[in-house]
Amino acid sequence: MTSTPRRRTVLAAALAVTSAVAGCSVPEPRRTAPTVDPAPGKPITSAHTRRALLLQFAAHPDDDLYFMNPDTQRHLDAGVPLVSVYVTAGEHTGRNVIKGMPDTPPDRGAYSSARHQGLRQSYAQALGLPMFTPWRREVLTLPGGRRAEVDTLTHGERRIELVFLNLPMHTSRRYMAVPALWHDRALELRTHLSTGSPVTRSDTYDYDQLVDALVGLLRRYRPTVVHTLDPDPDIQHSDEATRGRDSEQPGYSDHGDHTAVASFTWAALSRWVADAVREGGPIPAFTTTAFRGYYNRHWPKNLPPRVLQEKAARLVPYGGDPSWECGNPSGCGDYGVGGDRPLTNRKGWVRSTHHRWPGPGPALAEEPDGRLTAYGVLGLRAVRWRETAPGVWGEPADLGGGPLAPALGSAVLGDGRVLLFAVRFAAIDGHGGRNRRELVLLEQRSPGGPFLAWRGLGNPERTDDRGRRIGAPVAVTAPDGRVHLFVRNADKTVSTRIRAADGSWGPWRTLPGDAEVQDGFAVSLDAAGRVHLHAAGRESVRHWVDGVERPERLPLTGSTVASAGGELYYRRPASGALLGPAGDAGLDGYGGVAAARSAALGTVLLGTDDKGRVVLRAGGRLRTRTAGTAPVAAALHLGKDRATVVGLGADGHPWSWRP
Repeated sequence: MTSTPRRRTVLAAALAVTSAVAGCSVPEPRRTAPTVDPAPGKPITSAHTRRALLLQFAAHPDDDLYFMNPDTQRHLDAGVPLVSVYVTAGEHTGRNVIKGMPDTPPDRGAYSSARHQGLRQSYAQALGLPMFTPWRREVLTLPGGRRAEVDTLTHGERRIELVFLNLPMHTSRRYMAVPALWHDRALELRTHLSTGSPVTRSDTYDYDQLVDALVGLLRRYRPTVVHTLDPDPDIQHSDEATRGRDSEQPGYSDHGDHTAVASFTWAALSRWVADAVREGGPIPAFTTTAFRGYYNRHWPKNLPPRVLQEKAARLVPYGGDPSWECGNPSGCGDYGVGGDRPLTNRKGWVRSTHHRWPGPGPALAEEPDGRLTAYGVLGLRAVRWRETAPGVWGEPADLGGGPLAPALGSAVLGDGRVLLFAVRFAAIDGHGGRNRRELVLLEQRSPGGPFLAWRGLGNPERTDDRGRRIGAPVAVTAPDGRVHLFVRNADKTVSTRIRAADGSWGPWRTLPGDAEVQDGFAVSLDAAGRVHLHAAGRESVRHWVDGVERPERLPLTGSTVASAGGELYYRRPASGALLGPAGDAGLDGYGGVAAARSAALGTVLLGTDDKGRVVLRAGGRLRTRTAGTAPVAAALHLGKDRATVVGLGADGHPWSWRP
C-alpha cells in the first residue's frame, strides 16, 4: 500500500523542499517545536518511584540487532524489561531474497511480516526461549486513535514488547518516505498492512502526528533508558554508485530512514520533557544513548571475537531460513541476512558498536568535605548527585540546560570550582524549521556551591548542517589556570577553544593536521604540565601536545582511547586486549577505557570485560564488579589512597564501587 499526500503530490513536496533550500519562500511551520526551559530547579521523578525499562526506537526491523547490540542484550541479561519500537514496516521492495534462488514476485505485506517474524525469533532466543515460542499479538491504540501492533513475550520476570508502527519506507514515486515526512510540512503517509497482523486498517501520519505517537509511547512506558539511532551522521562524500551500493543517503554516512527516525525520536524526547516542565510535573528521569549506523563500515572495527560472535548470533534467527517451520505463512525471517551473511557482508555493520556521543561516564568532583559529587544528563538535563554517606547517593538536583546530548565534559579549576560542558539541541524543529546544535557551559560559582547561568560557547562550525556534526566535548585545566576545550568538528578533525585564567574565552580554532579522527578524545597532563590530546584516526592514533601534532606514528585502534600522564592506552581493531606503554595492560574486554594516575596508586585503568562487567586494574591486580552486567556509564575517581568507580545504573541512579 502506498502513501497519500494531503495537499499535493510527493513529487511536488520534494520540489518544495528543494526550493526552500534554494531560498524560495515556503509556508510557516504549523506548530513550533517545544522549547525545553533551561532554568534549573525543576523536580525530577524520584528513584524510589521508577523501575528500570529500556525503550529503543529503530527505523527498520534489524537496526537494533545491527547497531544497538551488545548493549541491548546486556540490559536483557540484567533483567531490564525491553520495549522496541519499529517506525517503518521494513517492506522495501517486497522481495525476500533467497541466496541462489530466483527472485519471487514482490509482496510488501509478506516481506514485512517475515521480518517481524524474524525479530520474534531473535528476541525469543535472547530471552533464552525456543526460537518459535508463540508471542501474544495485539493492537495498541496510539494518540489520535492510530493503531500499532504490539507483540509481547515473557519469561519469568523478564519481558519484551515489540511495537510496529508500519510507516512506509518509500512513497509511490520511490522517494524515501520518513525523511520526506521530517522535512515536509504538508505530507501525509499511509501505513502498510503487514500480512497476518492483528492491525487490519491503515492509518495516516503527518509530522506532528508521528511525534505525538512517539510521545504517547514514552508516556505509556516511561523508560529509564532510551536507545535511538544517530540524528546527526557524519558528512561522507561518495559517488552515486558507491552510495547506492552502501545504502547511504547522499552526503552522509547512514541510511536516510535512520537519520529521520532518530530526529523524530529526539524531537519527541524534547517534547515529552517540555510538556512535563510546562505542566509543572516532575521531569521524566531517563538516560539516552544514540548509536551510529552505517558509520560502522568506514572505521576500524571495534568488537573482539567473542563479543562479535554473540552479536552476530542474534542476527541468525532474525535472518531465518525458508526451510523453517515457524508458523508464519509469509516467511520465517529476512532471508538475505541469515546464516553467515552478517559476518561475510563486505559492509561489516555487525562488527562494530559505536555511540554517537561517547563519554567516560558521570563527571566526578570532590567536595570540600571529601564527599563525591557526580554530574550527568538525566531527562535531557544536567543533574547533580551528592553522596549522603560514602557510596550512598541522594536524589538528583536539576541543573537545567536541556535538551542536552548525553555526554558531559568537565574540568575542575584550581580553586575547586567545576566547569561542565555539553552539546545542546538548540533546535530540532523538523518540517522546515531549524536543526541546530551548540556548545554550552555551566560554571560553578563557588567550590561545592551553586552554579551561574548557562552560557553558550557557540559552535566551531558556521552553518547549522555542519554544526550538527560536532562531537562530545572534553576539557582539562592546565597548571597555568587555562582550560583547554576540544571537540570533533564536521571535517572529522579537532577544534579547540581556550579559557584564560581570568575566565575570558578565546576564539574557536582548528588544531593542525588534516587526518580524520573518531569521536571519544582522551586528554591528560604530563608531569611537566603539558596538555596531551589523543584521538583514534583512520590509520593510527593521532597525538597533540600543547596544540602541536606529534610526528611519530602511533598504532591503529578500533575503540576510543585513554591517556594518563600523557601515555596512551588503546585496543587494536577487533581485539579485546588493552595495550599501553609497556605492552599488554592486563585489562582485556571491549569498548572504551578510562585511565588516571596518582602518586599513591600509580596508573589505574577502568573498562568492561567481554561479558559487559566493570573491571578495574590497579597496583598490578585486576578486580571485577560482579553486581549487575547491564551497560553502564562508569567513571573513575582517585582519592588519596583508593580508587572509586561511580556508574549510572539502568534505573538512572548512581552506584559506587570501591574495590
